[in-house]
Amino acid sequence: MGTFDRRTFLKVAGGIGATSLTALAGCSGGGETDGTTTDGDGGSGDDVTNVGMVYATGGLGDGSFNDQAQSGIMDATEDFNVEYNESQPENTTDFSSHQEQFAQSTDPNYDLVASIGYLQADSLADTAANYPDQQFMIVDETVDADNVASYVFREHEGSYLVGQLAGLLTTREFSAGGGETKPDEKVVGFVGGVEGGLIGKFEAGFTAGVKSIDSEIEVKSGYAGSFTDPSTGTEIADDMYSGGADIVYHAAGNTGTGVFESAQSNGRFAIGVDRDQSITKDGYADVILASMVKRVDTAVYTAVESVVNDAFEAGTNTLGLDDDGVATVYGDQIGSEIPQEIKDQVSSSREEIMAGDIEVPTDPENV
Repeated sequence: MGTFDRRTFLKVAGGIGATSLTALAGCSGGGETDGTTTDGDGGSGDDVTNVGMVYATGGLGDGSFNDQAQSGIMDATEDFNVEYNESQPENTTDFSSHQEQFAQSTDPNYDLVASIGYLQADSLADTAANYPDQQFMIVDETVDADNVASYVFREHEGSYLVGQLAGLLTTREFSAGGGETKPDEKVVGFVGGVEGGLIGKFEAGFTAGVKSIDSEIEVKSGYAGSFTDPSTGTEIADDMYSGGADIVYHAAGNTGTGVFESAQSNGRFAIGVDRDQSITKDGYADVILASMVKRVDTAVYTAVESVVNDAFEAGTNTLGLDDDGVATVYGDQIGSEIPQEIKDQVSSSREEIMAGDIEVPTDPENV
């Protein structure tokens, strides 16, 4: 789809709590209607592009994946004549009804329905077939349909870089903010949300990056089975830190908040995901070394822009390091204390990945 706009990483979405849509058809007007928030007057003008946002479970306020998607639609409203409604399903079984209610709506008619998260793929495949004249987009999975634009990422590339960062720090004495390393143990950790191919890419890249520094570093891995369970995130991370880990990287949505809590209480470090979590979860900034930013906002913005310009195309779009689809962002509070030689090595690896000199695995079994 060509060159992607490089929007700011650090816009923080705010103020909208997680609710559940129960009825949307005919929704219009400002504020909240039936658990759905709307920007503007609901799209009464003929030149308005109306967008329906169906978020992943866990909803807004996660400081991560959903909030990053919301920042994309907010950017679009600033640049174009766009208005939007949002729905926040509480369970994966609700995805179909939320997608359908946007597709069925006549007030307004939605020009685009955005499905945020790979767990929506099966539902969207059916919904797209049932509403062939409706344009859809999905993040993190490919749906093969003439009316669906799919956006996927090379998460393993960015994860490799933060894996190198963890490997370089765990092998030396380092303290900053509320954390310190245990260089005599050489152990780091990874916490995933729901186990599967997508989150496996995060784990594979991270592990490969760690092992590129020292093959003897142990990488502990655990999955919470949920993206919305901070307490389980804390429990898994506690086990890792007590087992010698000094840095834990999460790809677990709001479950990752528990990883930050554990890092803080154990006096260790964590690495965030999707957004700069030292900003969006600033209460834990004293232990967040960096975040592997994933530009879900760019995907949403680009899809909306294509609709605004009457240039929507179905198919798969892939975002990686070379177009800022993923990136390493050092922590706002303690990132400046990371030695420059470490940052230089990570930066060099970034260039090598983009040049094709480093091939990053996507399957943890192949690391």
